[in-house]
Amino acid sequence: MKESPLIPQHAERMALHNEVHARPPEMMEVPQLISHIVMVCDASQREASRAHLARLAHDHHQSAPDASSIHLRLDLGRYRLRWELHSEFVSWTFMAAPSHPELDGRSPEAATDRVPQEWLAALPGTCLCAMHVWTLTQQAFEQGHLLKSMLHEDSLVASQVDNGFAQVYTDFAVHADGFSRMVVLAEAAASRRLGRLVQRLLEIETYRMAALLGLPAARAAGGVLASAERELAELAGSIRDATRQSEPELLDKLTRLAGQVESQHAATYSRFSASAAYFELVDSRIHDIAETRLGGVQTIAEFMQRRLTPARKTCESTARRQEALSGRISRMSNLLRTRVEIEQQQSSQQLLAAMDKRGDLQLRLQSTVEGLSVAAISYYIVGLVSYLAKGAHYLGWPWSAEGTAALAIPVVVGGVWWSLRRLHHKLFEGKAL
Repeated sequence: MKESPLIPQHAERMALHNEVHARPPEMMEVPQLISHIVMVCDASQREASRAHLARLAHDHHQSAPDASSIHLRLDLGRYRLRWELHSEFVSWTFMAAPSHPELDGRSPEAATDRVPQEWLAALPGTCLCAMHVWTLTQQAFEQGHLLKSMLHEDSLVASQVDNGFAQVYTDFAVHADGFSRMVVLAEAAASRRLGRLVQRLLEIETYRMAALLGLPAARAAGGVLASAERELAELAGSIRDATRQSEPELLDKLTRLAGQVESQHAATYSRFSASAAYFELVDSRIHDIAETRLGGVQTIAEFMQRRLTPARKTCESTARRQEALSGRISRMSNLLRTRVEIEQQQSSQQLLAAMDKRGDLQLRLQSTVEGLSVAAISYYIVGLVSYLAKGAHYLGWPWSAEGTAALAIPVVVGGVWWSLRRLHHKLFEGKAL
């Protein structure tokens, strides 16, 4: 086949292409021991888990994960390890063949028994989920003995899955060793099909616990929301009867309440969104295993529906209450601000009217002052004319100083008045322009 020409490639093409092949299911034989541990980790603990895995790989002369790895499978001889890095947690899945084909119900063998215990105890993060899974054949299964010794009969959940390919038994209980337990009965063949089934069952437990992380946040937020709703109701009554003097204080209280609600909403929004996504993944994985009822025992879907629905509704209800309360506070704040602005505009109009009145008074006073100014300026100019006439009289000016001053008064007064009016018009016309 002729090689294709070199076409410019998107920087993320291969990463996006390989995403559909990420985290493929393991091939599993029957019987099989599986131990699944999920550790909630922050950013530093996620990196620490990578280093923790590298130490185990180094001890077994295996290649360590590189800095970009989010998934790794290792065959360590006595057991196999599957490591996955997720956005909020890190999952560790250990798999091994049992030492004996028959299970000892009193102390069943687990895959974690093969793992170095000191290394296992030092896993970074905090444990959110831990489950032991045993895959057995129908011939090796002794139902009565298993139910009494390994699982709690009073909380037993069982069903046929994958269109009758296997049977699943669990009790969704945490036992004395800190692990929950599940037994999968299947035929020895079809190891890939069994691997896909076990992976979906492990994801149901993982995503169930991850989804429930929103429940404590919802319960904590519920108390704060109840208090905020009461305070908002009190403020609404106060705003209805508020006076102009009390409105700024009420607006300040509303602003502080809005800040409190928005702060809590920002702190819990991502948690509730993640929980909603995890709940949907649980629903999807339960649908994928295609359950049918086994005897009169409740199925996984029925158990999840009854037990998870209250938690899911609590998270959804709290998220809706936050949105509704935020909207109510915003609307009330806008109404109060509008009321304050209208009153400020009325005050501004009254102030402008008072300024106009003062302007009229100032204009009248200015007219009076202009009249006095004409008289004063005319007086000084006439006085200068009188002094000039006295001097000119000695030089031959025919009229006396008093006569000259008397004749000059109308001319001076008229000239001063005309000059001031002209200056007045120039100033006011310039302001108007």
